[in-house]
This record gives sequence, C-alpha cells and structure tokens, in this order.
Amino acid sequence: MSLHIGLYRPEIPPNTGNIARLCVALGAELHIVGEAAFDLSEKAARRAGLDYWDKVKISFHSSLEEYKAALPSDTCLYLVSVFGTCSYTSVSYKKGDAFLFGNETSGVPAEIKKSWNEDRILKIPMEDSSRCLNLSNSVAVISYEAMRQIKSW
Repeated sequence: MSLHIGLYRPEIPPNTGNIARLCVALGAELHIVGEAAFDLSEKAARRAGLDYWDKVKISFHSSLEEYKAALPSDTCLYLVSVFGTCSYTSVSYKKGDAFLFGNETSGVPAEIKKSWNEDRILKIPMEDSSRCLNLSNSVAVISYEAMRQIKSW
C-alpha cells in the first residue's frame, strides 16, 4: 500500500464514503479505528450506492494499539489535529506512511494526543477565524501531498 489512512471512530457516512473513494483513487488502505457511528457493512454500502466499495482495501481495528500493530514496522504514523504544531507541508513522506484522523465532532481524544510524539502531530495551516476543515477535505489535502512526494504521476 502506498499510504494508510486511519479514521478514529468516524461519525458521518458521506465523509467516510468520500475518503473510501479517495483511498481507491490513491491505492491507499483505509483503516477504521474503533467503532464507526454507522453501518459499514458491504450490504449497507451497496444500499447507499457506493459502487466502488468492493475496490476499497479496508481494515477494521478495535483500538489504536491494534491499528499500530497492523502497520509494517518501518511505518511512520502521523496524527492529524487542528492542535498540531507541525505543518503537513514540512514533512518528507515515504511510501507506506500512515495517518490517524479524528472524528468529525471531537477529533482524537486528549489522552491519545498527550501520548503522541509532538513532531508527528500534523496540522493544516488555516486562518485563525476558521475552526477546522471537513474531515474528507483534510484527508484529501494531506494524502495528495504525501502522494505528490512519493509518486510521479
């Protein structure tokens, strides 16, 4: 896999659907960490008209520890947060890097952020008057920057 995209307890089905489609386009693996707030079964995806769902490489993990254990040992795992100190553009990405994005209403829990290496907490710079970006937009921005560095299209 070129990248690993982790979503921590996603809450909004259209965001996860958009991110799944993005993962197909990038050849990335989608990881659902913790329980999603909605049905992610193949039957539910078909009912929602997600005709690409069978092309998504998706893994489910009950915990962050399980997600980390599923990644190759040389993978660099980044947390993405509006409270990050490192701009996503200042990182040199490599094939197989992984990301963890928080859910739409509360992000990643504070205890996870506290335990994370600060230079691996990424942010997307934005105006102070803006609270945050939509989750699927954030995943797209960071994933395409990583892919721009990894691949030549």
